[in-house]
Amino acid sequence: MRNFLRRVMRAKYWLATACSVLLLAGCAQLRYYVQAAQGQYALWSDARPIDDWLGDPNTDPRLKARLEKALLIRRFAVQELGLPNNASYKNYAALSRPFVLWNVVATPELSLRPIQWCFPIAGCVSYRGYYSKADATAYADELREEGNDVQVGGVPAYSTLGWFSDPLLSTFINYSDAELARMVFHELSHQVVYVQGDTQFNESFATAVEEAGVQRWLELYGTPEMRESYVRNNARRQDFLALLVKHRQMLADNYASKTSTRHRRAEKARIFAHLKSDYQKLKESWGGYAGYDRWFAEPLTNAHLSAVGTYHDYLPAFRELMKQERTFVRFYGAAQKLALLDFAQRQQQLDHLTRLAMLDAERLARPQQQATIAEGMR
Repeated sequence: MRNFLRRVMRAKYWLATACSVLLLAGCAQLRYYVQAAQGQYALWSDARPIDDWLGDPNTDPRLKARLEKALLIRRFAVQELGLPNNASYKNYAALSRPFVLWNVVATPELSLRPIQWCFPIAGCVSYRGYYSKADATAYADELREEGNDVQVGGVPAYSTLGWFSDPLLSTFINYSDAELARMVFHELSHQVVYVQGDTQFNESFATAVEEAGVQRWLELYGTPEMRESYVRNNARRQDFLALLVKHRQMLADNYASKTSTRHRRAEKARIFAHLKSDYQKLKESWGGYAGYDRWFAEPLTNAHLSAVGTYHDYLPAFRELMKQERTFVRFYGAAQKLALLDFAQRQQQLDHLTRLAMLDAERLARPQQQATIAEGMR
């Protein structure tokens, strides 16, 4: 009964918020907010407690095994990582689509600066999420007609920042154990610290938690095969990120040049062709692994690369902060203090932590470099 009343109160709050927004928004925004409210409500309504799925004789045994693993990961998140002990990820929803929603990202034709949209709870972000791919594609077409570069990308999970009980979803429940843990730790982290309008801070913080959390998870529950697989997947992820960062910088240099618009357009096309060619070489070095092929499903645009670094720009800073604080709880407290600073002060502190991390990396690399030189002289 208590859970039912809590749901009713949250539904009333959501409806009140939606109504307020709709009154303030123009007609162009009306359909967007309606689909967002309906999509969230449908997701929330479709979710059932994991215990119900486990007790249902019609539940696929393979799904039961994944849900049991998810419960173990959820308990670990609370007991070992100090993440919120609430109703999130204790329900499960089976969706009839490959992604929970589709994000639309857009930039001007010759710029990497993403267009931003502002919302009551999340603040200003560089994407718009749609629960229907058709709706996302339709809006993307509108943005393209205005001359923008656009990407439509599927999203397997997202966080409502604790406003609702985020469920486990069929869109990611079949990930490997380590990847499932990574997803849960990352999304729960957004409920610990979140700064409106500072996506780099939010995502770098959550990535630091996920990274350290999965490492600890594998130490306790991983087999040698699982650890090896995760290391291999993580190495590929870093290789791919480095590839994107390299070409993003090439594009940034191109757009900052004083050359003609015609020349910058031609150079842009050349850089994207170079990116595709380099990706094929990278795949060969991975033995043909094609896990990132869907990233190239649409023609490449600035929008594909605009957010590169969002999840990693301040990751070294948060790694350094975690090393200083030593425990997850103290780390969260330190991150919350950073979150209370204004943007300039927060960025200054993160830049300082990044410099400390770089100095540590240089100190660690020095003995290895000396050993390599000594070996070469023999």
